[in-house]
Amino acid sequence: MDTMHGIFQLLSGWADGAEYVTQCPIQPSDSYTYKFNITGQEGTLLWHAHSSWLRATVHGALIIYPRSNPSKPHPYPFPAPYKEVPILLGEWWNANVIDIVNKANDAGSTPNMSDAFTINGKVGDLYECSEHELADMYTLKVVPGKTYLLRIINVGVNAELFFKIANHILTVVAIDACYTNRYVTDVIVIAPGQSVDVLFTSNQPVRSYYMAAHEYISAPRDPPFEKTTTRGIIVYEGSTSMTPVKVVLPEFNDNATAHKFFTSLTSLVDGPHWVPVPLHVDEHMFITIGLNSQLCESGNDTCKGALGMRNSASMNQQSFVLPQTLSMLQAFFYGVSGIYTTDFPDYPTVKFNYTDLSLCFNQSLLIATKGTKVKKLKYNDVVQIVFQSTALIENENHPMHLHSFNFHVLAQDFGIYNPRNDHKKFNLVNPQIRNTIAVPTGGWAVIRFQASNPGLWLMHCHMDMHMLWGLTTAFEVENGPTSSSTLPPPPEDLPKCSMSDDISNSSEPSQVISISYPNVSEGRKNY
Repeated sequence: MDTMHGIFQLLSGWADGAEYVTQCPIQPSDSYTYKFNITGQEGTLLWHAHSSWLRATVHGALIIYPRSNPSKPHPYPFPAPYKEVPILLGEWWNANVIDIVNKANDAGSTPNMSDAFTINGKVGDLYECSEHELADMYTLKVVPGKTYLLRIINVGVNAELFFKIANHILTVVAIDACYTNRYVTDVIVIAPGQSVDVLFTSNQPVRSYYMAAHEYISAPRDPPFEKTTTRGIIVYEGSTSMTPVKVVLPEFNDNATAHKFFTSLTSLVDGPHWVPVPLHVDEHMFITIGLNSQLCESGNDTCKGALGMRNSASMNQQSFVLPQTLSMLQAFFYGVSGIYTTDFPDYPTVKFNYTDLSLCFNQSLLIATKGTKVKKLKYNDVVQIVFQSTALIENENHPMHLHSFNFHVLAQDFGIYNPRNDHKKFNLVNPQIRNTIAVPTGGWAVIRFQASNPGLWLMHCHMDMHMLWGLTTAFEVENGPTSSSTLPPPPEDLPKCSMSDDISNSSEPSQVISISYPNVSEGRKNY
């Protein structure tokens, strides 16, 4: 199952690719053709597997180019780059990732963190597996004086990252395939599932320079992982230097630098595909997010999570469980009951001092209810969500991703959200637009979106171990009043579920997997 992360999937929810949400798993030797149109989007996104930790290796860049226009010298709302380069920041384990996840699940504990980070699949020169200085290092050769568009994507599973190029300035021009006002910085922060497009000019003395990335852990303590860094090299044409200029990254838990970056971004109003902030709100939600615990199974004394219990995670004390017999979208389309319920709470079921570290192991607060609960929305409802981070088990940053929709990020800050005062911080003029928001450690973020696409759409933490533990919910968006706002039937080759033979037409699976991008300009390479 592959998801086109960030694609709206307008009336094509069957191609969203989320396991047991919009389809059941594709069985061995079978295939499924994802068919969808791309409307109203351009920029840098990604595609990845949406089952367990397969995303660790099954992923790639998804670049949507603007339509060609002979009247425009170049298609972007910023100076034309000399060249475009995708930079994929990933993670590497010295083991089968599924074995790692299964071992952790059996023990109810936290999976091992990655053994290395990568730049375009290469770990760099700072790891034991690096055979020699330049054997496994991504190298980008540049022409002096030229400007490059770096399309940076965090394709990793569990790590937010700092990224920097020695002695060079980066100008942010887009995030999550949405154009921004130009923001000048020497470091970016990028969460799993996010993309950041930057302009980089080779305007320094002719030699070579390190680029590097390492984890932003956000928790105010020594991180429980090896403090590793991946490096690549920018090499100027004509350089004879054998020693690249070193790069100094922020500290692993530099919340101030991360917060400054995340809160300094604003949208390019009147740029391509700009959407104004909807000023009315139909549905208000306040959602606590964080880690929890689950009691071990009866007679099981091998749980190795916090307090000897099984690790869990939740939203509003509801820990999500994927169905196993039928996809949720099929249940929505055919009216099948018993697969999920629509009683996800708008507010926390238990209120407490959410950021109080002294409560992090309070057993009365740790247990979250397991279930498959979603929020029901009417077509075109405008939804405002306050995400409130909690300090239970561990106080950390959570990148929250919403399928099918972009959202306006109205505000974000530390502490507990105060509705009487914090609404004054809202940017209703040019807020950044994203599909994944990194909710600050011990803080909150407010987003707003319009539910203009019928179907079943996941909203989850994009750190995969948190998603597997239950930091997930979904929105059931009702059909609209017209045929153009009603979800079409599933395609004939939709993967079969154990119940699906009774409710949908069967057919032989397609023999070729193909994905079409009607809005991608012909003649341009898709990285």
